[in-house]
Amino acid sequence: MSPRPLGRVAAAGSGVVMALTLAACTPNPSPEVAVRSFLLAWQNGDHETAAAYTTGDPGEVAATLADVHEQLDLASLSFGLGPIERGDDSATAEFDVTADLGIGDPTWNYTGRMPLEWGPDGWRITWSPSVVHPDLGEGERLAVSYEIQERGQILDREGEALVTTESVTAFGVYPGRMEDAEAGVTELADLLDEDPGPLLDRVRSAPPEQFQPLVLMRDANVGQALLGQVAAIPGADTQAVEINLTPSVAPAVLGEVAGTAEHRVSSRVPGAYQAGDTVGLNGLQNIFQNELAGSATTQVVSLDADGQITDVLESWQGDLSGGIATTLDAGIQRSAEAALEAMPGNGYLVAVDVGSGDVLAAAARQSDGTGGTTDDAALTGSYAPGGVFTIVSALAALESGAVAPDAEVPCGYQTEIGGQTFTNPDNGALQVDPTLARNLAFQCTVGFADLSGEVGAEALADTAGRLGLNTEWQLALPANPGGVDIGDGAADLAMAMNGDRGVRVSPLSMALVAAAVADGTWNAPSLVREEGPTPIAPTELDQADLEVVREGMRQAVAQRMSLLNAYGEEVLGQAARTEQDGTALHWFVGYQGDVAFAVLAEVDPAVTLVNQHAVSSAASFLNYLANGVPEAAAATATDGAVDQGTAGAGTTGATEGTGATGATTGGTATGGAAGDTTGQTGF
Repeated sequence: MSPRPLGRVAAAGSGVVMALTLAACTPNPSPEVAVRSFLLAWQNGDHETAAAYTTGDPGEVAATLADVHEQLDLASLSFGLGPIERGDDSATAEFDVTADLGIGDPTWNYTGRMPLEWGPDGWRITWSPSVVHPDLGEGERLAVSYEIQERGQILDREGEALVTTESVTAFGVYPGRMEDAEAGVTELADLLDEDPGPLLDRVRSAPPEQFQPLVLMRDANVGQALLGQVAAIPGADTQAVEINLTPSVAPAVLGEVAGTAEHRVSSRVPGAYQAGDTVGLNGLQNIFQNELAGSATTQVVSLDADGQITDVLESWQGDLSGGIATTLDAGIQRSAEAALEAMPGNGYLVAVDVGSGDVLAAAARQSDGTGGTTDDAALTGSYAPGGVFTIVSALAALESGAVAPDAEVPCGYQTEIGGQTFTNPDNGALQVDPTLARNLAFQCTVGFADLSGEVGAEALADTAGRLGLNTEWQLALPANPGGVDIGDGAADLAMAMNGDRGVRVSPLSMALVAAAVADGTWNAPSLVREEGPTPIAPTELDQADLEVVREGMRQAVAQRMSLLNAYGEEVLGQAARTEQDGTALHWFVGYQGDVAFAVLAEVDPAVTLVNQHAVSSAASFLNYLANGVPEAAAATATDGAVDQGTAGAGTTGATEGTGATGATTGGTATGGAAGDTTGQTGF
C-alpha cells in the first residue's frame, strides 16, 4: 500500500444536504437537521462544529472524531443519511459510512446508528463511542491490523528452491510505547536512510501494543552502534525475521527482492507499498510480485484502554502467497555459472531443452567478476553472430534449393561480391571435398558468400524465421528473438550469410536454433510453468536437410574443437569470432544430447589472439554437466577446465578477425573462428 495523506476528505455523500445555514448554537428544529449537520461537519473535518451537535463534552467529542482519521489512517470519509425513527423526545438515525483506508487498502462500508434527544437547544445526538461504530463501547477505539504473507519461493523444474531464506533484522516500533510517534518514526527513518512517510502511515493506524516491522536489514549489516541508536528511541525495537530474499543461482532471471534498508525501498518502489512489505525489483520477483508476495489480511479492530483487541469489526482476507515453478534446472544453471568464471570480460551462457525449448539455464558474468541481477543480456542482448550463423545459412541453402546435399560448394581463398572482398579464417581455402557440410565445418566465409546470390535474401530470412529469428515469440521475462534485416546490395546479402550486416541475435535465440537442429522442430522458449504468454506453434524442419547441417556441426567439433567430445555424448556445434562496436565476440553454439546451448564472450580484441573463450567455457560447461560442479573451490575447478579447453582450442590455429565475415573494402581481412590445421584445407 502507498502513503495516505492524513485528514483528506471526499465531497459530501449523496444523502447529506450541502445547503445548510443553521449554526451550531441554533436550536435544531428536527432530528434530520441535527444528523445532517453533524455528518457534514465530521465529513469535512470540522470536528469542533460536529461536536456542538452532540450532548458530549465538545473537546472530547472533537478529539474522538479527529482520532478516527488517524486510527484508520483514512484517505477519505463520506456519509449517506438513512432512515430516522422519531418519538416525542427521542429519535434514532441510521447513516451509511464509506471509509477509504487508503490506496491499496480496502474500503470499509458499514451502517452506523445514532440516538438523538430533544432538549433546550433542540435535537442533539446522544454521544457515546457507538456513534462512531455501533460495536464500540466506552473506552474503546479503532485500529487497523495487517497480517503480511510470507514471501513465496521460486522453484526449478524439479521443485528445488532457488531463493535462499535469510535471517534479517526487522526494525520497528510499538506505537503505544512511543512518546511522540511522528518524531520517533522520523528519527528511526533517518537512521535507516528511509522515507518516514510510509512508516508513519503504518504506525498511525496500528494497534498500539503490536510490534510494527517497518524496515528490514540483513543481519550482516546490523552493527551494535545502530542497535544502540535504535534502542534510544522510545518505543523502537528489533525482531528477527526469516525471508526468502537472495537468489542462489540465476540472479538476473530470478531478480532482486527489495524490502531492506539497503534498498531504500520507499524511494525505489512505485505504486502501492506498505512499510515492511517485500517487493520484487526486477526479474521473476518483479513479474510475479503478486503471486510471490500475496497481499496482507486487513482487519479493522476495536481496542480497549490497554491496547488489546476486543473485537474484529471487519476483515478482508488477503491473497495467499505461493511458489513459482520455472523450467530452470538448478544443476545445469550452476554448471553454466561455474563455466563462465574464467571469462576475461562479460560472458553469457544459455541452455535449453532440445525437445521443448524450455530454458534450463541463463547465466551471466560481468567483467568485474559478478553476475548481477540487472545483467539480462543472455536473454535480451543483441549481437552479431558472425560465423555461428552459418548453421542458419547452410539450412537456407538447402531449403532454397541453391545447393544439393552432396553437391560441391567451392571454397576458394577469396571472393569479391558487391565491391567487397571476402576471405576465410587464416586466409586458407577448402581444397578437399568441398561439400556444404565441410564448408560449415570449417566455417568457409568465401563459400557461404558465393552461395548468397543463389539463396537470396527472402529465402535466408524465411529460414531464419523458421528457426525462431524474426519471430514474435515471448517469454515471461523480456527477451530478444533476434532478427534478420538484409540490405539491398549483393555485399549486404553475402555478409548476412556470414552473420553480419543486419543480423542480430541473443544467446537465447541461438540456443533455440541449436535445439531446432537437434530435434527437427523449432519450439518457442518457456521459462515459467503454466504462466506467461501462450507460446507460438512449433515449426517442423526437413530431416534430410538437417542431417547435412548436423554433419557439418559434427565435423566442426571433431576437427576444430575435439576437446568438447571428452565429456560424455558427442557434441555438435559451431564456433566463431567476430567484432561489434570495438568488442571481440567469441561464440559457441551447439548441443549435446537433450541440452542445446549458446556461449558468448565479450572480450578485448587486443588480448584474444590465442584463446577462444566461448569454446573454453563450453568445455568447462560440458565437464560440469558430466562430473558435477565442486561445492568447494568452484572457481579453481573452473580454471582447470578452462585451461584444458584452451589447449584444445589452441590447436585449431584460430586468429582474431576484424569483422564478422572477414570482409573488407578493396582488400582482405581475416574473420571467423577456426581453421583446419590437418593439412587438408590450407587454412
